[in-house]
Amino acid sequence: MDGVGADADVTFVLTTNRPDLLETALANRPGRVDLAVEVPRPDAACRSALLRLYGAAHLAGPDLEQLVAGTEGMTASFFKELLRRAVLASLREDPAPGMPDASHLTSALEEMLHGHEALTRSMLGAPRSRVTDGTDGLLSP
Repeated sequence: MDGVGADADVTFVLTTNRPDLLETALANRPGRVDLAVEVPRPDAACRSALLRLYGAAHLAGPDLEQLVAGTEGMTASFFKELLRRAVLASLREDPAPGMPDASHLTSALEEMLHGHEALTRSMLGAPRSRVTDGTDGLLSP
């Protein structure tokens, strides 16, 4: 940011998942950050909209509701990856173009929440405590 003239029409957008780790000189000096906006994790209505946006619009109500309930605390990037994996699983079963069904989505979700996917979950912004026990597909808090 040094060297940008006062008359320059430049906007910098900074993003972070860890504002508590921002450099003190940046975070605590007036004028360095003019506006801070927190984007909360999606609520149930937003999670449902994200699932529809990324390709699960064809799911029946109960299937979609179950998936929405099982993804509390997840981020938009998590949903995008979830649908990507479900589409790949459906294509492995039937290479003809089609949409993933509830079983593909549930399987992809269980895979992503399983313990060995901790780094993936972290990179996608999922809460650290969301894992499956690997036996019944239910989520542990």
